[in-house]
Amino acid sequence: MALIFSLGPLIVANYVLENFAHQQAADEARAIGNRMITRAELTINEVVLGLQGLKSDGDVTCRRSHLVRLNELVEASAYIEGVGIAATTGEAMCIVPSGSSRSKTMLPPYEEGDPLIGIGMGDGSYEGIKSAVISLRLENNWRLFATVSPLALRLDPGPSYLRSSMRSVLRLGPETVWATIGQLKPSEARQINDLITQTSLSSWYPVSVTVEVDPDAAMQLVTRLQIITAIVCVAGAVLFLLIAVWISWQPDSETEDEFVSAIRNNEFIPYYQPVIDIETGVLQGCEVLMRWRRPSGEMVSPGQFMTYAETSGHIFEMTRRLMVQTLDDLGDLYEKTPDLKISINLFAGHFKNRQIIEDVQDIYGDSPIALEQVVLEVTERQPLHDINAAKKIIAEFQSMGVRIALDDVGTGHGGLAYLQKLGMDIVKIDKMFVDPLGQETSTARIADAIVELAENLGMGIIAEGVETYDQILHLRRLGVTAAQGYIFAAPLPAEEFLKLANDLEEGRRNVVAELDRRYQNQTPDAQETVEDAAVS
Repeated sequence: MALIFSLGPLIVANYVLENFAHQQAADEARAIGNRMITRAELTINEVVLGLQGLKSDGDVTCRRSHLVRLNELVEASAYIEGVGIAATTGEAMCIVPSGSSRSKTMLPPYEEGDPLIGIGMGDGSYEGIKSAVISLRLENNWRLFATVSPLALRLDPGPSYLRSSMRSVLRLGPETVWATIGQLKPSEARQINDLITQTSLSSWYPVSVTVEVDPDAAMQLVTRLQIITAIVCVAGAVLFLLIAVWISWQPDSETEDEFVSAIRNNEFIPYYQPVIDIETGVLQGCEVLMRWRRPSGEMVSPGQFMTYAETSGHIFEMTRRLMVQTLDDLGDLYEKTPDLKISINLFAGHFKNRQIIEDVQDIYGDSPIALEQVVLEVTERQPLHDINAAKKIIAEFQSMGVRIALDDVGTGHGGLAYLQKLGMDIVKIDKMFVDPLGQETSTARIADAIVELAENLGMGIIAEGVETYDQILHLRRLGVTAAQGYIFAAPLPAEEFLKLANDLEEGRRNVVAELDRRYQNQTPDAQETVEDAAVS
């Protein structure tokens, strides 16, 4: 006890301060990496969209009239240095604004199976940043390409106290270095494994950023606070630790008991959000969302309990009970309307073994809701730790007739890798990318790119979080026909969803037609807010 009351606070104080300094440096490094990833993605997106625009205009050749169009793209972009056309050998047939350059090899030779979009490094560089070459394959296997200026990736190098001891490396794939920014001068006593290292990955492209910081440089942030903090810790460290231990233990115990009781009492109930055909107003199905209804009638939103349910493992039993409840709620409706789909949300833990397959077979295998009507949604916000196991589980589901949807596309860990490796059937466009539709922003263009990618892969598309009529119009122009969101209906309890479904089925309601009539004579400035326009 004497050691605890004398040396303990000093040791704890130094430990806390050191960890705080290192965490701040790690946060700065992570922020820098994320900014570089975002800048790289936006740059690639801008170039790809520009090249796609040239391709969609018709044939692209080296004729003078076509070179004018290529030059217009160069002039319109702040980061594109040149645009050209390469033969299947990779040699440039023409480049603007530098003119003809047939002898210059810009790309590797084309091989069967090469991706539609290619990214590589060029010859130029500036302050450690190389020029990039982004290509788009044409119908005849020629490739449109654009060279990207190194200035596209110039960013703030970070806080001043770290600049002399921090290095950021942007890589294309596992080996190719695109940019190296800053310098690293670690202390003589430091080894490479002691560095503070943060890695950021792109969700869309094979691009990664590694930021390394010397921990000694990070300690400059708290040097003046060490003595003051140590004095304060002498008085409060022990009390703080005792209180922290009590606080950290007590709620967990209470929460565990409350959760087990809530599961046994079937307090976790399904709500159903309709999926609507935005062309015809026909009901296509629904997504099942979990809600917690306490005995008092109080409703608890998923954000307050879902993380705990997943980390504690209770989510498995909760999901099973939720699926069973859907049979009681919607069995009759789905039995007489076989075209309807019902979407069940799963999380990464469901793909570690075959238990979820057995659950789905047991519940839906011989029930009013057929396996062919079931859609399982895999969220991208949580990483699938074993891709091969997940791939086998998904393939077995598909052999049963169950369809698989990738939810929250573009917001998490998987990105294009999940679409390519897991063989998804449906892409759900996240609300983050639906909100800016109709605006001239890079985020709005991502939705366009998701739709084009899904169509190229032959996948179904559903837009989530639709809240305005402008978004409906833009989705129609993109060719998206299925959507869900508050403009149609909020997640509904079973009895309200059944009433809406029956009204739609029997022709008493057509939510899309109602919206079309409501807005057809209004200017955008006069349109009502989503709260007024949503069909309750």
